[in-house]
Amino acid sequence: MREDLTAAAKRFLEYRRALGRKYISEEHELRLLVRFAEAQGIRDLDQLTTDSLETFLASRRRDRPRSFNHLLGVIRGFLDWTVIQELLAVSPLAVRRRRVTASRIPFIFDVVQARRLLAAAAALPDNSRARQRGPTYRVIFGLCYGLGLRAGEVCGLRLGDVDTDRSLLVVRGGKFGKSRFVPHGPRIAELIGAQVQRRLTTHPESDATAPLFSFDGRRCMHPGTASQTFHALVSTLGLTLPDGVSPPRLHDLRHSFAVGCLLRWYREGSDPASRLNQLSTFMGHVDPTSTAVYLAITPGLLGEANRRFEAFSQPVWLEADP
Repeated sequence: MREDLTAAAKRFLEYRRALGRKYISEEHELRLLVRFAEAQGIRDLDQLTTDSLETFLASRRRDRPRSFNHLLGVIRGFLDWTVIQELLAVSPLAVRRRRVTASRIPFIFDVVQARRLLAAAAALPDNSRARQRGPTYRVIFGLCYGLGLRAGEVCGLRLGDVDTDRSLLVVRGGKFGKSRFVPHGPRIAELIGAQVQRRLTTHPESDATAPLFSFDGRRCMHPGTASQTFHALVSTLGLTLPDGVSPPRLHDLRHSFAVGCLLRWYREGSDPASRLNQLSTFMGHVDPTSTAVYLAITPGLLGEANRRFEAFSQPVWLEADP
């Protein structure tokens, strides 16, 4: 019995989402495969061949290994699933992953640089389609840096997600579709409170389901738009990039939050290793292994680690000193 390729891709997406995965970018990649197959006259799964898949992958220009590997991984996962479901006897995919020669080193914003960024954001002028543009972006970037939220999580917040009584945010539909509570302090509360007031002033008809960040009162701010604004602002700050560090991205504010927590624990005399589970939960990770990816080594962290080691080893040196 032949299986329609489009129907199989739809079933696969439903299966993955039933497991709690969003699979938004993956759906886009599968649509590319389906459109390519239709253009080649391929309708059924068993018409996919090794050659046709190689031609499809070659037709999608992916200069970066990570981008190519993501596309390849989605196609491989789909075809492996069809084998498990006995829709195909064997996967026809034979292309290998590209070797990633270097990992990206994030730019870590210190407090001074973060304040400069927020000040530049606050100074953004309004335009015909975006009123209160500066204050809005200041709060978005402030939440990314101050709470370590993902850009998509910030932009997706609703007015009803703000719990002023308990000083926390309800972050819904994070990575893997998980939701969580994110507590915050008075400074963040002041930022969020001002944003809520602006939204209710400009759109008094807004209810709890209305976006917290929106210029038309109906649609949530798109993370891509926030990212473009971030890049435009960063280019005006004249930041110095350390050797080997990549130009700043909006997601680097989340990295900066994680590194800032670790640095603060060192300075407070806490044991960072014992608190990684707390940080992992706060950031919405499955386990501390995922959080460790965000903990880039900075000169500040090295200095604090060296001071702690010297304090630990000083008694040994004193005993050994004749």
